[in-house]
Amino acid sequence: MTQSLLDWEPRDWQTTTEGTVRFALVGVGWWTREFVLPAIETSDLCETTAVVTGSTEKADRVREEYDTVERGLTYEEFVDGEATDAYDAAYVCTPNATHLEYVAAAADHGKDVLCEKPMEASVERAADLVAACEDAGVTLMIGYRMHTEPAVRRARQLVRDGVVGEPRLVHGENSQPLLEMIDDPDQWRLNPDLTGYGTSVMDLGIYPLNTARFVLDADPVAVQSMMQSSHEAFDEVPDEVAAFSVEFDDGTFASCTSSQNASDHTRLEIVGTEGRIELEPAFHMETGLTVDRGGTTVEVDAEQVDQMEVEFDYFADRVLAGEDVYADGEHGLVDMRTIKAIHEAAETGGTVEVSE
Repeated sequence: MTQSLLDWEPRDWQTTTEGTVRFALVGVGWWTREFVLPAIETSDLCETTAVVTGSTEKADRVREEYDTVERGLTYEEFVDGEATDAYDAAYVCTPNATHLEYVAAAADHGKDVLCEKPMEASVERAADLVAACEDAGVTLMIGYRMHTEPAVRRARQLVRDGVVGEPRLVHGENSQPLLEMIDDPDQWRLNPDLTGYGTSVMDLGIYPLNTARFVLDADPVAVQSMMQSSHEAFDEVPDEVAAFSVEFDDGTFASCTSSQNASDHTRLEIVGTEGRIELEPAFHMETGLTVDRGGTTVEVDAEQVDQMEVEFDYFADRVLAGEDVYADGEHGLVDMRTIKAIHEAAETGGTVEVSE
């Protein structure tokens, strides 16, 4: 175990330190303003040169704060192809059900795309999104920031090195008090026309689901689930709280919970035949890693990074080097099919296979 903990390079994916990818940021909500713009500003491989928003005031504020931003575009101007010479790639961070329109527009303009997860509101629209990028021959990456988080990558390597033996169980949790964070029940995450199948699994449960996929290098084959909504703000979505089980194709079983109306907590545990790995906090902007084997517990001093900066650096590195991205559209489609199956299982009370 000691050797596995010592032999580690957090940026083992990096192939270049030369070049710059210029981004148009489509959607300038709180996530983009608080996390994405500052992350790109400190990146050596990325630059924000355009923002796309329905608010002229927002665009002006961003341009005043960030000198690299040359253009502020409306959504219509972006779709119509205005100022395409001002950027090389698009980052799409709008409500789930609007991703397809903006990703397809970027693809039509020959621009590579980094699209936030979940990639769309339904499996069908997600498949159309993938097809649009494939037809245009552009790179599509889905924004799973955990894939480049050093502690998560370390956990993945430890599993590969057999530190926990054969993986058997996964326990995942992700919850937050949405109405305290955004004090408005009339928000898109509670609108089924914009969020998709639901709110908690789509927005939060996807984290333990996808991070388990990444750490185990395994995919879901069947699911069971329960969910309910009792608070009046969640009347239009089925999963104020959700619990779901996943069978992976390597034989591992996962038990996960998610809620948009609970205290802020994130955790992921991998239990094997010879030990366990725990990430806690798991899905915040910092991640802790603990390894336990044979009665010896080690709290790993994992490097804390700006997760969004590293995610953008990874995308830029792949694009500049002409290499494939890991979390491509097909990868994201597996999550979409799984989430759809989780909601079907809650409705039927049975086991639902995750089918292509």
